[in-house]
Amino acid sequence: MSAPITARFAPSPTGLLHVGNIRTALHNWMLAKRHGGRFLLRIDDTDKERSREEYVEAARLDLAWLGLEPDGEERQSLRLPVYEAAFDRLRAAGRVYPAYETAQELELKRKIQLGRGLPPIYDRAALHLTDAERAEKEAQGIAPHWRFRLDHDQPIEWIDGIRGPQHFDPAQLSDPVVRRADGSWLYMLPSAVDDIDMGVTDVLRGEDHVSNTALQIQMFTAMGAAPPRFAHEALLVGTEGKLSKRLGSLSVGALREQGIEPQALVALLARLGTSQPVEPIANPAALVESFDLATFGRAPARFDEADLDRLNAAILHQLPYADVVGRVPEGMDEAAWEAIRPNLTRLSDAAEWWRVVTGPVDQPEFDAETKAFLAQAATLLSWSEDPWHSLTGTLKQASGRKGKALFLPLRQALIGRDSGPDMAALLPLIGEREARARLERAAG
Repeated sequence: MSAPITARFAPSPTGLLHVGNIRTALHNWMLAKRHGGRFLLRIDDTDKERSREEYVEAARLDLAWLGLEPDGEERQSLRLPVYEAAFDRLRAAGRVYPAYETAQELELKRKIQLGRGLPPIYDRAALHLTDAERAEKEAQGIAPHWRFRLDHDQPIEWIDGIRGPQHFDPAQLSDPVVRRADGSWLYMLPSAVDDIDMGVTDVLRGEDHVSNTALQIQMFTAMGAAPPRFAHEALLVGTEGKLSKRLGSLSVGALREQGIEPQALVALLARLGTSQPVEPIANPAALVESFDLATFGRAPARFDEADLDRLNAAILHQLPYADVVGRVPEGMDEAAWEAIRPNLTRLSDAAEWWRVVTGPVDQPEFDAETKAFLAQAATLLSWSEDPWHSLTGTLKQASGRKGKALFLPLRQALIGRDSGPDMAALLPLIGEREARARLERAAG
């Protein structure tokens, strides 16, 4: 695939984007960028009852936070006349037809077919109604819904970018409803119309859309357009093999509020479900360069929040100061960031470690022997380019202490912790005056 392509992400603004949604968006963005193409955002907001403007804004914010800037945006609610025109053409060509069954009647038909061991396919009874019968139903106030008539003489085939050759017998599929009785649209026809008008060449989406693709391929053909290339990726599952309700609704905004770095979420989702290793790659260009549909597997992709946490820490440990300036505590400079960075799991942890530098710190109660040692340390402390190693080297000779007995009391007195950042990097940040004061205070 060398020619420029156009891919799209088409969320319905009926809720917040979660990890499954954003994985689809990310893979479409990567597919487009890998081949020098365009990535479009299409807001599928034809559902007036459930669509909310706040979700549109949230989707834009989530994509921007992750660096997935679209090259263009469209809204289905502004394209209703376009769908109406396509519908009229299909109706004139006999490819859409009115059907009058109620939901209860259709359910009864399905139960009867299943009871006879038959597949629950719509029986096309509406196609056999006479003009008089249709007029009678409408006179009774029964408004029709509209179905797309599949061509049973044209097998449906395509080479899926992930699943390989796909074959569907249209006679084994129900003619899909494309428009409700109230005139509102279902997903599939407007989506196909948009893909044609917007020049979409590649559709990458979840494997739960495979049967929709089979139906849409005939819609493209009926409208005189070549279908785009399709690829269907495995869906996400949770750590126990099933995507839990909580995980399924894990929004991008919630992850952002929890302190997850966008680079960590991108690094995880970029390769989740592929044969490529998930690594803490902060540069999206490197991920794009390695993107290849041939590496996608058929097995469900396992999303584990613990993996995200580990990646987040690893990403933080490599971020330069320029990437976090303005998000770290006031007064923290590049040297402080580099000293503290290896101990962070969330960027918010930086504030706690910065308080260790600026003080005050809570010191443990030391015994008399340790207090005498710390008093000696306060006396011997002298400033240099490397005050920590200078102090510990001098103290080792003067006190005879070594190892934990030498280092732990100093760390506890200076930062109030048994562990933490490298003291050689931390002590210059604390400063000579404050360091001596802490040693003297610990000595009593």
